[in-house]
Amino acid sequence: MAGHAQAVPDHPARIADLWFAHNELLLMLGGVQQIVMTVDSPQARPWMYRVFPALAQAQLVNGPQVNAESLLRDQVDLVFVPQASAAITAFGAVDIPVLVSSFHDVDGLLRVVDMTAAALGTEHAHATAAHYRTMMKQTVNDVRERLASVPEAARPRVLHIQSLHPLRVDGADSIVDEWITLAGGRNAATGVSGNMKPVTPEQVAAWNPDVIILGPDCGTIDPAADGGLWQRLAAMRNGRVHANPSGVFPWDRYGSELPLQISWAAKTLHPDLFAQTDPVALTQDFYRTYFHYNLTGDDAQRILAGHPPQPGTAP
Repeated sequence: MAGHAQAVPDHPARIADLWFAHNELLLMLGGVQQIVMTVDSPQARPWMYRVFPALAQAQLVNGPQVNAESLLRDQVDLVFVPQASAAITAFGAVDIPVLVSSFHDVDGLLRVVDMTAAALGTEHAHATAAHYRTMMKQTVNDVRERLASVPEAARPRVLHIQSLHPLRVDGADSIVDEWITLAGGRNAATGVSGNMKPVTPEQVAAWNPDVIILGPDCGTIDPAADGGLWQRLAAMRNGRVHANPSGVFPWDRYGSELPLQISWAAKTLHPDLFAQTDPVALTQDFYRTYFHYNLTGDDAQRILAGHPPQPGTAP
């Protein structure tokens, strides 16, 4: 069960966070000084280390290879794991508290934020979690209200590509599917369920999406590839192929920047309805409020374009 909690210390001091997506939630709630093991590397998550430089003090580990002995040796007093982790039983056998922190939708994300705040046990964590919940609900409600009059037929069919080589897409029963729907789109990957599912170029051609969103680190589409199949897609012909933003964590996946993703996607899919939405200002405000970091306008533009920080520009 997402957000399932075991007994944990009142104020854990040495945390191993073994789920990529959860590290951002823990950082947002003020836990950077307590993280002693992380699976997120500075190469994969440069904005994470730019915004939270103290994370560099943590030991970088390969989650599946972490064993109970290494946790005991490093005096870890709390572990966060994804639900699929097979190590939960082993950790529990040596009395290391484990929190399973997976989620699959907005409501699940909010439950895990609350669970994490309760685990940290600080006033700051509880206050941030409450503020974040209010902001998330407001974001969802505002977008839904603005899109309420848009008929189903006017909601573009959106294909979210997680990887081009190999070709993988995100289907139903995923947080990607939820934000596509919230932002006024329809998931073009009909018949696909779950995250990062392999498909063929021919299947993409059969779907012929109105909009293609490329996940961070996906690369760019070669229009001439696969016999020119890509250049015949409606999204390509109409200039509706977009790179997804990526900040402390990729916006399109399972991190705390999901409200920014929903707002960005709504403006991307329905630019006329969201003409007054300013993604740069929203990004700067979010980082200032939840990460206590002042992004420049250029920083925000780079995040929106899915680019890493400029070298040597840390404050």
